[in-house]
Amino acid sequence: MKHLLAVLVEDKPGVLTRVAGLFSRRGFNIENITVGETVLPGVSRMTITVEGDETVLEQVMKQLNKLINVIKISNLSHEPVVMRELMLIKVRAESQTRNEIQQIVETFRGKVVDVSLDSMIIEVTGNDEKLEAIKQLLHHFGIREIVRTGKIALLRGSKISRDQ
Repeated sequence: MKHLLAVLVEDKPGVLTRVAGLFSRRGFNIENITVGETVLPGVSRMTITVEGDETVLEQVMKQLNKLINVIKISNLSHEPVVMRELMLIKVRAESQTRNEIQQIVETFRGKVVDVSLDSMIIEVTGNDEKLEAIKQLLHHFGIREIVRTGKIALLRGSKISRDQ
């Protein structure tokens, strides 16, 4: 099972390295991790997706809590969240296929962000299913490169995942 954690940490050098090292030392696999600023000065938020059963999740949370720079951990796995990921896709695009590619991009509410003589870069945001679907549709044109940001998530409604 995949678990989604929101981890508030002090915004200090080496915190990401300590968190990643903890996962590595304990043999836990990070499926993805994103880090960014919060509205709180000096505090960053990590959104971590980890694969494992409830025992693995419990161990991960206990170990994270031991790190001095960790302020708070929220398990978002069973909470209503808005979750997104950004993907850039560079696809082969000759003049005769550009319109078809553009139609696919518009269907998925994506954007063409760069065009060259023989390729296009497409930006699309959404959940895993949406990103995989557009990737499959663009596959037959010839995907040259893909880069993804990793998941980010916020609790729905008025709840927030920080200390009140």
